[in-house]
Amino acid sequence: MAKFAQGKFAYATSDRSGVRYKYKDMRREWNGMLVGKDEYEPKHSQLGPFRTVSDPQALKNSRPDRVEPKVEVLLNPNSFTSGSSGSSVITVREPGHGRTTGDTVRFKKVRGFDGFTKAVLEVSGGYTITVTTSNQYTFTVSGESATVGGQRGGGDNATAGPATLES
Repeated sequence: MAKFAQGKFAYATSDRSGVRYKYKDMRREWNGMLVGKDEYEPKHSQLGPFRTVSDPQALKNSRPDRVEPKVEVLLNPNSFTSGSSGSSVITVREPGHGRTTGDTVRFKKVRGFDGFTKAVLEVSGGYTITVTTSNQYTFTVSGESATVGGQRGGGDNATAGPATLES
């Protein structure tokens, strides 16, 4: 390892003012300048480097959002309305259903009404719907039609759900 002289008889020139000082009285500032004892300025606390503050965004044991499975929805009592006499179109009132035209909906626990039988309304493949408003949609039954027309029915425990339920 190299040894340096003590500098007890040496002089140095200040980087700030150019004044000659004894070498042993010189001070090195935070910015690297060699200055005299009376010119020395300590580093201000607001100058960097700054303390690193962590701002965590991620959770330690996080899980991704899960996609909620489609489930059956209990309909209000007598949510089905038949079209005009001889029509095979049925309107279903389901407030805030969130369905889109082309979705397949399967009905269960439906009571027959106005010429439509329970077996036809509860077909296992479900029906393709046409959304009319955010609270109702229509579907067309094959093979049966309304006898009177404009009748409400379906019973108190009817449900509407996807044609196939995920487990």
